[in-house]
Amino acid sequence: MKVFIWTGKNPKNRTIKGEMEAETPDQVRSSLQRRKIKPIKVKEKPKDIFENVAFLQPSVTDADVIIFCRQFSTMIDAGLPLLQCLDILHSQQENVTFKKILKKIKESVETGETFADALKKFPKVFDELFVNMVAAGEAGGILDIILRRLSAYMEKMAKLKKKVKGAMTYPAITMAIAIIVVGIIMVFVIPVFKKMFDDMGGSLPGPTLMAVAVSDFVVANIVYIIAGIFGSIFFLKRAYATAKGRIVMDDLILKAPIFGLLIKKVAVAKFTRTMGTMMSSGVSILEALDIVARTAGNKTVEFAIGDVKIGIAEGRSMADPLQESGVFPSMVCSMIAVGESTGALDQMLGKIADFYDDEVDQSVNNLTAMIEPFMLVFLGVVIGGLVIAMYLPIFSIAGAVG
Repeated sequence: MKVFIWTGKNPKNRTIKGEMEAETPDQVRSSLQRRKIKPIKVKEKPKDIFENVAFLQPSVTDADVIIFCRQFSTMIDAGLPLLQCLDILHSQQENVTFKKILKKIKESVETGETFADALKKFPKVFDELFVNMVAAGEAGGILDIILRRLSAYMEKMAKLKKKVKGAMTYPAITMAIAIIVVGIIMVFVIPVFKKMFDDMGGSLPGPTLMAVAVSDFVVANIVYIIAGIFGSIFFLKRAYATAKGRIVMDDLILKAPIFGLLIKKVAVAKFTRTMGTMMSSGVSILEALDIVARTAGNKTVEFAIGDVKIGIAEGRSMADPLQESGVFPSMVCSMIAVGESTGALDQMLGKIADFYDDEVDQSVNNLTAMIEPFMLVFLGVVIGGLVIAMYLPIFSIAGAVG
């Protein structure tokens, strides 16, 4: 179907505009007249010349999916049919990429597919957890409740992701600026001072000689240094892409001195939040563990959850294999054991997730407070040291003249 842009007058004689899908302009006019809108102008919407260039199209964000879930849940709760909900959400969607996806989902549902099967065709937007929860909601007739839970879950996970990114971004940007500044001083500033010192003659202080020697090395090998940096990044990416490399690196990340504890807390929060949400939505514990393991994002955590699944299949509790993994804290395992014994595991998992969300928040604040002075001292020592090393001979000459 084609998309038409229309302009018309409503019953109050106000000019309004909109878009509508139809085969011909006459169909648009007829549809507008049925809505008591007097059509003034109807024209086909010009095609975007970049619509088939994927990287130029907007991506579907978590916020887009969260709003979609909330609106969909409200409409289902109000008693609107599934297809009508999809039609309304598609027509109101402003994100071009998401609009196309919703149109394809609607077409799939019209052909007789379930809503979950239609979502499964777009794994980059609707992950396995999302699809399985929707399937459970359709089977149990509680799709509106499931969509509300999904939107709440995604909001909490988005906040968690934002906190971690915030903790990582500050030191990364500061370190990058420090490297750029030091590089400029080494390549462009120190050689100018060196030429000036050579013209003046005389012996140079030790710190100045060291700074000049480092600058000479950097200038002479700048191409190899840049190639080494990019080569190291490429090698690490390739190593992380392999199964063995990812296992080793994920394990090292969890054992890292400063960020390791934060990443572990994030993993616990994500695991408990996801498990609690899926179990309260009617997904079986083994299926939930299988999905959570595949979406863990860390191989060490994935293997630990896989051991839990094997243990439960053999008749063991969830708490014991978690304790044996060494990834999950003893407090978490004890609380899960209590949840299992009382039959309220999903509620206990939610409480643990809330607690670790706060823990992550506190860890990020502590990390930021600790990193700020460290980075300031580092910048002061490195850049300040280079500046002092360059000005020492000038101070010596000034003292001699005085």
